[in-house]
Amino acid sequence: MRLLFILLIWIQMFSHTAAQSCEGRCGEKLAVCSCHSTCDALMDCCVDFKEFCLEISPHSGSLLGGTDFRILNVVFDPSATLTCRFKSEIVTQGFVDVDGVGHCVSPMLFESGWIPFEVSTDGVNYNRAGRWLSAHHSKLDVAFKLLLVNGTQWQYYGTPGVGGVLLMVWNASLINAERVNVELWGYEETGEPYSEHWQADWTYLYTVGKDVLNNGAFSFTPKPTEVPLSNWHMGSMRVSPSTKPDGAQNVNALWSGAHALAYHLEEAFRRDSAGWALGKCILWDEEEKRIPNFLSEIIDCPCTLAQARADTGRFHTDYGCDIEKGSVCTYHPGAVHCVRAIQGSPAYAAGQQCCYDSTGAQVLTGDSIGGSTPDRGHDWGAPPYQKPPRIPGFSHWKYDVITFYYCCLWSDNCDYYFTHRPSSDCRTYQPPKAASVLGDPHFITFDGATYTFNGKGEYVLLQSAAWSLSVQGRTGPMKSENGSVIMATRLSSVAMKEMDSDVIEVRLTDRLDHLQVLMNQEELSFSEQSWMDLKGVFVFSAVPQNVTVMFPSGAGVEVRGRGGVMALTVLLPLEFNNHTQGLLGKMNDNPADDLTSSDGVITPANSSPQDIFTFGAGWAVSNESSLFTYDSQLLLNEYHFGPKHDPSFIPSFSVTEDPSDTLLEPTLRMCSGVGAEFCKYDALISRSLELGNSTLLTQRSHAATMQDLQLVVSCGWLQPPRRGHKEGTLYLQGAKISFSCDHGYCLHGSQERVCQEDGQWSGNDTHCVSDNILGIALGSAAAVLTLIIMVVAIVLHSKKQKRQKIKEVEDQEVYQPQSVDL
Repeated sequence: MRLLFILLIWIQMFSHTAAQSCEGRCGEKLAVCSCHSTCDALMDCCVDFKEFCLEISPHSGSLLGGTDFRILNVVFDPSATLTCRFKSEIVTQGFVDVDGVGHCVSPMLFESGWIPFEVSTDGVNYNRAGRWLSAHHSKLDVAFKLLLVNGTQWQYYGTPGVGGVLLMVWNASLINAERVNVELWGYEETGEPYSEHWQADWTYLYTVGKDVLNNGAFSFTPKPTEVPLSNWHMGSMRVSPSTKPDGAQNVNALWSGAHALAYHLEEAFRRDSAGWALGKCILWDEEEKRIPNFLSEIIDCPCTLAQARADTGRFHTDYGCDIEKGSVCTYHPGAVHCVRAIQGSPAYAAGQQCCYDSTGAQVLTGDSIGGSTPDRGHDWGAPPYQKPPRIPGFSHWKYDVITFYYCCLWSDNCDYYFTHRPSSDCRTYQPPKAASVLGDPHFITFDGATYTFNGKGEYVLLQSAAWSLSVQGRTGPMKSENGSVIMATRLSSVAMKEMDSDVIEVRLTDRLDHLQVLMNQEELSFSEQSWMDLKGVFVFSAVPQNVTVMFPSGAGVEVRGRGGVMALTVLLPLEFNNHTQGLLGKMNDNPADDLTSSDGVITPANSSPQDIFTFGAGWAVSNESSLFTYDSQLLLNEYHFGPKHDPSFIPSFSVTEDPSDTLLEPTLRMCSGVGAEFCKYDALISRSLELGNSTLLTQRSHAATMQDLQLVVSCGWLQPPRRGHKEGTLYLQGAKISFSCDHGYCLHGSQERVCQEDGQWSGNDTHCVSDNILGIALGSAAAVLTLIIMVVAIVLHSKKQKRQKIKEVEDQEVYQPQSVDL
């Protein structure tokens, strides 16, 4: 009877669940079931969840479009007519294959990031929903691109000594056709710059190969074009099914990267490429003088390579010059690594690029064609994208790359280019400050105070009302190797947001040191792309153990899986001074007030562990302010329905160094120098040398980061004198620059100048003066001096004679006889 009762209840619940559908309701939590992304883990999905809330593969592709992606977990009627609608407005034609698998084709977009899409089987009701990741074309894996073999030949074609047959290759399996067309498309941005009429446009130019076999390769000998086709100087090649009309948009296709269309240009280019390019360079120079100057609003470059790689909240590796990938720096010879400012500038969405040589010094355009250059169009684009100069990749090509070809690569007129794209030195660069959480867990505040807080719960790590930035941490009990609970905790999850950004959560998984990333409670996969442009935030994860989150304020959050625990570093620009609170302290260069409670009470850093425990407990979040995801019964019971700070969990506040403990001697041997105290605590409390060593290395890594971020004094670039030379390209404190002059010229001013502590160069400006001019100058000076001496002598002689005459007259008046009356 009881079993029958349970069965009836189950049938009733199932019928209620079945009555509620996810059709058109993805992301919602319904009365008796869920269409939310957490429903799988919570096992409360509506029965048609996967039917209407779509999973796809692949989930990402080029913003140029053309990627064929499959709809998973749904079987369609093979006779169905599938259409796919992106952003509720861009419609592409899909299809159903013989196995009932639905396919969509991604459209051409002018933005990167997650794009919502819907699917219809009747062209009217778009009742299935998913999301597509539009990626910067240059950040795609080469397997998903049309590759131009020997890119130099393509982009210098028609210049002296460069010609022949051009070859391209591609993965034929990515085009659903036996035969293909090979087309050239041109890119342009038209309209008045920085006006509402400024528009970006891709234009089909012509077909290079018609109805060719889709065997993954095509070659041709290009011919020059005429106006108006030759007016396009940059663009991309495209391969698409030959069954589609020439120039058809939003069809299955593969694209090459943007490139200079040297092979396509008019005959005049082939006759005199340098002269042709100089003409274009001069036109560009005139245009740059007419439109707004963006240089004053871009961020200054870090002074050293170490600073550039440590300031992960504001700068990120430039994929075109990466020391981790062999330093193939095509456009920056002499550099081994470049970084780009992550955010576009406030008004003009401009970018900043900073390049460094093998010594770690910045390479400047005043010294080398390979120097750092700012960009009118940020290479990675700038939110909200869609309009110039914010188009990812292509605005940059339009204003900063093809113009480099005009002035520097196709002709030798870089002076024009570097007048408008000069390197930014680092005289105004201010390094960020860093705070860390490591081990089980220990805290290093922005001002350098250190303490241990082993509470169990969810806490405010950092809060800044001025920037609406919140970073929260969840801690949970640690377990020993045999599974027993250790009376200490570890950081297990970090959640964060700024302003109205997406909420990003990074948490430990069951796989050792692997991290899971959630966006608004939905898991993000980095299997296809390591970089994601999200709403109000960027996330980078090249390997599962490392995640970096970057916000528009310049705040950076680095999360690392290390030794079974999570390590956290937060970097903040100096604009956050006096605008932070939480467990990571008040950033104001005063460690004495770092342990300030939410109601303003200061706990000294040298207080008892129990007092520090009370301080930490006061920073527990509330359910209303929590940014965390609760997608398991454990998380719901322990953290959502349970207290945000668990008062029943009392950690071990200290460890005893027992001489009879066999773990003590190897622990003391291992834990020395920077990080020794935290290392000993973690090794002995967890009974794990591995954890102790991990804590030691993490704290030393923090110390190294702090060293890399030390303020460096720069005196700024010094130019060589005209008709002379300089030795030295380092402009930081203590650097020496020596000057010399060409034959026939003499040096005036300082032969050597030193960058001083106050940021000023010692000595005087240096000039080179011609020997002839010097001879004339010296001769003239001597003549003038002689004339002056003669005049002075005459004047003195005249005055002497005058004085003598006056004296004679006075003498006569003294000795002349006077007349007397009788």
